[in-house]
Amino acid sequence: MEADRDLELERAKLFHNLRRRINDERVVEAMESIPREIFVPSASRNMAYEDVPLPIEMGQTISQPYIVALMTEALEIAGRERVLEVGTGCGYQAAILAELAQWVVSVERHQRLIDIARHNLKALGYKNVEIHFAGETLGWKAGAPYDGIIVTAGAPKVPQELIDQLSNGGRLVIPVGSRYEQQLLKLTKRNGDTIKQNLGGCRFVPLIAEEAWDDADQQSRSRFSDLF
Repeated sequence: MEADRDLELERAKLFHNLRRRINDERVVEAMESIPREIFVPSASRNMAYEDVPLPIEMGQTISQPYIVALMTEALEIAGRERVLEVGTGCGYQAAILAELAQWVVSVERHQRLIDIARHNLKALGYKNVEIHFAGETLGWKAGAPYDGIIVTAGAPKVPQELIDQLSNGGRLVIPVGSRYEQQLLKLTKRNGDTIKQNLGGCRFVPLIAEEAWDDADQQSRSRFSDLF
């Protein structure tokens, strides 16, 4: 079908461009092995391989492929790590992490998205991902420490709760700033200290939690995340 041919052309274009911007080939190969179109709503299927964020249910987004790749690369996953994802969404980022890490723990505050993510991951055969309903505090202490933590929503500050769940040498990748725009930060934990690196500007939906934003006016905020 013509629509399928167009999708394949967009797919080839996306991964060609990602290889020009992302140094870790394993990250690009992991993303290339995953059919992004099954993670987006059917109405957006024709846009699955455009390098843009797309809306999903519950007012959330599936992030722009480039920023997914950038954040994943920053985790420096070698294959034996235990990784925490804060904000499961539709499960796309979890699938990429599952391709690269030994075990993935993911938390999500919307039960509807948990159900969708579990369905998507099961359909692709992943067995090294566990998804939990997010508690009152950030992360998932029961599974700590983690070699990497990735946060897929913007926070007003770096939550100490997540730093505490990192192993020595572990990496935390998180957008930090206002509700409207953030800086993507990578923090590496070394003997109790953290080394910070700024990876550039970004826009994410707000992180809703005790150490982040409340959801009092969440419905009035932008539904899209993007890198600029």
